[in-house]
Amino acid sequence: MRVVLAEDLFLLRDGLVRMLEAYDCEIVAAVDNGPDLARALLTLKPDVAVVDVRLPPSFTDEGLQATLQARRQIPGLPVLVLSQHVEQLYARKLLESGTGGIGYLLKDRVFNAEQFIDAVRRVSAGGTAMDPQVISQILARNTRGEPLGHLTPREREVLELMAEGRSNAAISQQLVITERSVAKHTSNIFAKLGLPPSDDDNRRVLAVLAYLNGS
Repeated sequence: MRVVLAEDLFLLRDGLVRMLEAYDCEIVAAVDNGPDLARALLTLKPDVAVVDVRLPPSFTDEGLQATLQARRQIPGLPVLVLSQHVEQLYARKLLESGTGGIGYLLKDRVFNAEQFIDAVRRVSAGGTAMDPQVISQILARNTRGEPLGHLTPREREVLELMAEGRSNAAISQQLVITERSVAKHTSNIFAKLGLPPSDDDNRRVLAVLAYLNGS
């Protein structure tokens, strides 16, 4: 994988570079600010971008804004955003920027190499990787509104794991049910959320977006 990395803290940036390279990733650019990130994404067009939300010069959301700008010009550009805290607004903005290749992780996750690299690979392949803490906060909110209120408890469990980026096989193992049952639940979820037949990966992302916006 060709990776563009954006992180303003030198030690963390250097550590991420070493970790990614240890898992056969090629770091085509490692930058520490929003403007350099935007240029790198547009000129290098990496297989995946790993981006800190807050970057210089203002340390607000330059990293996120640079990725959103790049995805407008390169639809589907895979982006894995890292954040110090759970910000559901950031997650929504990222998901609304297009289909597939989207991830949002807390920085704590990077200290688990296998978990972090798995998220990078899933996003690079066009999938989603939402941090479990983001999903947990969403679950804690009122979900009686339409259309999520129509989901059964099991369907909500499936959608929660779907939001984390898990495949049907992984969901079946987690919930100890058959893959056929998972496929049935996902089909029901798509129907209840009003998602018409299309590319399955695309519908999974749209389902996660509906989950974030409707909870």
